[in-house]
Formats: sequence, structure tokens, C-alpha cells
Amino acid sequence: MAELAKTMDQVIKAMVNREGKYLTFSLAGEEYGIGILMVKEIIGMMPITTVPRTPPFVKGVINLRGKVIPVVDLRLKFGMEEVGATGRTCIIVVEVARQASSVLTGVVVDLVSEVLNIKGADIEETPNFGAKFDAGYILGMAKISGGVKILLDIGKVLGAEEIAVSDKAA
Repeated sequence: MAELAKTMDQVIKAMVNREGKYLTFSLAGEEYGIGILMVKEIIGMMPITTVPRTPPFVKGVINLRGKVIPVVDLRLKFGMEEVGATGRTCIIVVEVARQASSVLTGVVVDLVSEVLNIKGADIEETPNFGAKFDAGYILGMAKISGGVKILLDIGKVLGAEEIAVSDKAA
């Protein structure tokens, strides 16, 4: 019985830890969210300088007020079809913690939706998709207005390959 109570306490703490404000955005008609504290700014599309020999989802780098920032296309990172930029396409600049410092990275999204305050009780664990699927980059599934928004751990989405580009660019 004590083990069950301890497990329930862990589940409640995990729910509360994910509770908070999320910037929501759309990719291929699906809704996603990033913790608002990770977001530094949202900018419109701007010229991106390609960097040779980077993965296809790394679009290149931008010069944002004198700082060179790598840019990742989340559609390509998630294996979705590439589409051209529209008037609603944005770059979300996020700050990703790394060993002793942090790195600014831009992520291209189809459109930014809104900032939502999501309660822990509205966030469910990521479903089990099978042994070969690593869903470690998903914080949980937020149940909002009859739909689901996928909450991302952007630090895990933007792995070592993007940070390596950022190190070379800086």
C-alpha cells in the first residue's frame, strides 16, 4: 500500500512539474507546445544562410541583431513534408540548456497559435507507441477543448547535431 501511495505521489509531482504556460504552434495541421520559459522571441521568416554538410532539417543560420543562430525546420526534423514559407511561417527562438551554458536556436513552424496556461491535470503521459519508437522528446499530451496538443521537450528535440552546428557558427 505504501508503494502505491509513493507511486501516486510521483505521478502527481510529474503532472505539477509539467503544468504551466506553453507557446502553442502548428505543424502540418497538428498542434504542439513549448514551455514559454524556453522561448526567447518569435520572429517572421528572414533570409537563412545555408551551412554545408549539415542534416537536411538544419536550414542554416540567421543573423539576429549581430548574433549568429542556427535554424532547424521542425517539419523536416519530424519527418514531415517540406513546404514553402507562407506569411504565417515563423521562427521561434528558443534557449536550450547545454552542459555549462545555453544555446539559442531558431525553429521554423507553420504558424504560432497562442500562449496557453495548461493545468497538470490536463496533461497525460505519452502513450506507448512500441519499443522502436523513442518518445522521450514528448513531455506529455495536453487535453484542450476536445483536442490534443503535443507538449515538447525542446531540449531533447534539438539534440547534439543542432548544437554542434551552433558551436561552429558561434
